[in-house]
Amino acid sequence: MVTPTLPSSLEHGSNQWNYDIFLSFRGEDTRKNFIDHLYSALVRVGIHTFRDDDALRRGKNISTELLNAIRGSRISIVVFSQGYASSKWCLDELVEIVHCKNTKSHTLFPVFYHVSPSDVRNQTGTFTESFARHAERFQEDLMRVKRWRAALTEAANCSGWDLESVSNGFEAKFIEKITREILHQLHPNRLNVAKHPVGIDFRIMEMKALLNLETNDVRIVSVHGMSGIGKTVIAKAVYNQISDGFEGSSFLLNIKETSRQSDGLFKLQKILLFDILKNRDFPFENVDSGIYLIKKLLARKKVLVVLDDVDHVDQLSALAGNSDWFGAGSRIIATTKDEHLLKQLGNYKKYKVEELACTDSLELFSWHAFKMPHPMEDYQELSISVVKYTGGHPLALEVLGSFLLGRSITEWKSTVEKLQKMPDHHIQKILRVSFDSLDETTMDIFLDIACFFIGMDAKYVAKILDGCGFFPDIGISNLARRSVVTIDCHNKLRMHDLIRDIGREIVRESSCKDLGRRSRLWFHEDVFNVLNSEHMESHVVEGLMLNPPAPKEIHLKTDAFAKMKNLRLLQINNVNLTGRFELLSKELRWLCWHKCPLKILPPKFHLENLVVLDLQHSNFIEVWKENMIFNKLKVLNLSYSKNLCKSPCFSQVPHLQMLILEGCISLVELHDSVRYLEGLVLLNLKGCKNLRNLPKSISKLESLETLNLSGCLELEKLPENLGDMLALKELFIGGTAIKQLPSSLSFLMNWKGLSLSECKEQFSGSWLSRFSSLLSPRNWNPRTLLQASVPGFDTLGKLVLRDCNLSEDKIPLDLGGFPSLQRLDLSENNFRILPDGISGLSKLQNLYLDQCKSLYSISGLPANIETLTAFCCSSLETLSFSSSSELAALYLGDCSNLVDIQGLNLESNIQVDLVGCNNLSYDFSKSVLQSTRTNYTPCYRMIIFPTSDIPNWFSNQEMGPSISFHVPSLSEGDFRILYICA
Repeated sequence: MVTPTLPSSLEHGSNQWNYDIFLSFRGEDTRKNFIDHLYSALVRVGIHTFRDDDALRRGKNISTELLNAIRGSRISIVVFSQGYASSKWCLDELVEIVHCKNTKSHTLFPVFYHVSPSDVRNQTGTFTESFARHAERFQEDLMRVKRWRAALTEAANCSGWDLESVSNGFEAKFIEKITREILHQLHPNRLNVAKHPVGIDFRIMEMKALLNLETNDVRIVSVHGMSGIGKTVIAKAVYNQISDGFEGSSFLLNIKETSRQSDGLFKLQKILLFDILKNRDFPFENVDSGIYLIKKLLARKKVLVVLDDVDHVDQLSALAGNSDWFGAGSRIIATTKDEHLLKQLGNYKKYKVEELACTDSLELFSWHAFKMPHPMEDYQELSISVVKYTGGHPLALEVLGSFLLGRSITEWKSTVEKLQKMPDHHIQKILRVSFDSLDETTMDIFLDIACFFIGMDAKYVAKILDGCGFFPDIGISNLARRSVVTIDCHNKLRMHDLIRDIGREIVRESSCKDLGRRSRLWFHEDVFNVLNSEHMESHVVEGLMLNPPAPKEIHLKTDAFAKMKNLRLLQINNVNLTGRFELLSKELRWLCWHKCPLKILPPKFHLENLVVLDLQHSNFIEVWKENMIFNKLKVLNLSYSKNLCKSPCFSQVPHLQMLILEGCISLVELHDSVRYLEGLVLLNLKGCKNLRNLPKSISKLESLETLNLSGCLELEKLPENLGDMLALKELFIGGTAIKQLPSSLSFLMNWKGLSLSECKEQFSGSWLSRFSSLLSPRNWNPRTLLQASVPGFDTLGKLVLRDCNLSEDKIPLDLGGFPSLQRLDLSENNFRILPDGISGLSKLQNLYLDQCKSLYSISGLPANIETLTAFCCSSLETLSFSSSSELAALYLGDCSNLVDIQGLNLESNIQVDLVGCNNLSYDFSKSVLQSTRTNYTPCYRMIIFPTSDIPNWFSNQEMGPSISFHVPSLSEGDFRILYICA
């Protein structure tokens, strides 16, 4: 059942039926035992059943009543017992049942109760004696006997149940199975999924892979995502496909809404038990008793339970508190907006519902807007505009498509224009559910991100929000759990456009007409209207963003900000701001002013509360005078300030954590006061090509984890005591003039990343061999670069040795000393085979070998490698993988001598690029095509390789620069594969 109220009885399928079941049986054999138990079981689960001694009306002609009962029943269950054929009444019933089966939508199920199906079919065994008597008794009506025989044969050939073969003679299990299957026949566990289930097939396959139905463990899967993304639709579709494989199943809809009722959880527990056990008479009166019964009654049953729209742990505790509540092989599915809500259930799998792909989005929209799978000709571009606006959100596509159905092009254009300014009210109403219950602080975090911080580094934003007193660690985590924000693989904050627009609409609704009374301003026209108005109040403004196109410079006076006393967040990129800077808010936590025209910060600029100062691409020669105080500043970014020749004094910046001076090409030295930055974690001097030396005091930065000196062309040496920075994890010194590394590096124990790119020989002897000998006081073989005993290097996760002149002859390389390596870049080196020890790197995931032009063979790779890149390896001839390889991406462009690739699993989710590999063997090319043609396993694959012949099975072939063809629509279960040969 899927309704939140307990049913009084099961629906009868149609008004034409008086009964669900007609029971045909030999009373003397089974009336008081098997039939009585079977009848009770059927009635108990709500199946309306006819039994001759219980449903006949007295005084009626019994034969007529029986005939009417048979004809008025959807299904007949015929229980063949040893004495069944001895009763002419039973045999007449059977003839009528078979006749109804063949002339009406009537179903016959035989039950073989201590008789063999073959005896019934052939009238042998005990049936032989009965028919001998019938033949003698009915000599005048042998056609009647012949009809009986034919009916028995036909009935025995129907699908049914044999007591001995189904349950080995155990009647209770036998009756339970019959009841369950009859109930499913009458009322299949099928839920309405969606009017147009576009893009759902692959999602079902992904879900079934997570559920892994073949295993006998209890498995729990969370289906999470934002409101309206399709969580319930996917859960329903999966339920429809797999529920038949369980002893019982229940789909509890709208748990969040139902549980808000005074006895909501109690009702849900009753529905759960009834759905699975088909019994309403459970003696419990409260939730705690319900928990006890669920655990007791379902602990040995293989069940499927779907909990839809769960938003609180109390709901889980009442309905599925732990995996051990359910029997072996059970599966629990929960849809929720909170990604981590199911943690209390122990181990569980998570399935995030992503937005629809562009093609699926357009198809779903078209079904609602045009009643067909593609847009009408004149509406193509407008449809694409609407689809882009929705960002692949199914609910938005449905709502907008239905709204635009039958409307004119003028109305469409007006709608598209309106959507850019004001989100659709119905879509907003659904999506707001995700954050209606947010506390005030988390709501502030959400609104700040929606208005200003989408696409920015999550740690960077967290520092700003922490400075505002918003507790961002827990706040951003809560938003991510609800799918309001996501953090991508590059640690950037992402938010669906519809969610972003709702956040901004919340701000707009706070003051629809008076812009100055809005807490946040981000739209440039609104910003200009407020800044250029002398009469508009603006004291409530907390955040303002003005980011005009680069060619256009904006001129503003500081007076425009004088009323904004609560301004926390200010971005004014490419703005020329002049006047009295003391007029700006003292509450500023974030100042982002790219292309700032100032040469030095004004002394009366109140920045004592500032947490992040972002002045990239600015005109500074000197940033501030020594007397400026920045007690709360944590991030200072002056990247690409090309006129900056010396860094500021840091004596009054005690809490700085990130100092970014990348691309400051005029910078010659780093101020010695850097030693005061005890909390500095990141120092980025990449591309400071005129930087000549580092202060010795830099070694006092005991918290520094990352030091990037890449591209500092004039930098020839590092301070000898650099090894005193015990927290250092990442060092990037590629492209420098450094000729010697300090021996103190041997004391560093926490390496995570090391880049020595472009470190070719700077003097006689091997630079890298010299580097090796400096890493430890022991007398190692100078021809071995890095050995396993190097202190600290067992934690190194990333190693970049690009263009370091590595080869077997000059600089042999042994990688055995880096057991934690996950990413290794050996591109542009001269070895002919892979370095020693690479096969033992059990954690290596990404290997880069681009432009290793002497490399002729790649083998012995660890099985766990996910990405291998080897572009332009012109000598490469062979490549082999182990049978257990987990490779997901292989990029081998322009390997012109490559002949064969062994062990490549083309049936997995893999991307392969072989463009320019023109010497591949015919057998390999043939195997690629054959594997993709014959393998129908659902996966994402892209295989690009050269071939001189177009396979003859290509259905569309044309000469010329282009080709057009029709892509057929997909039905349920179909797969997608596109071959292109050019």
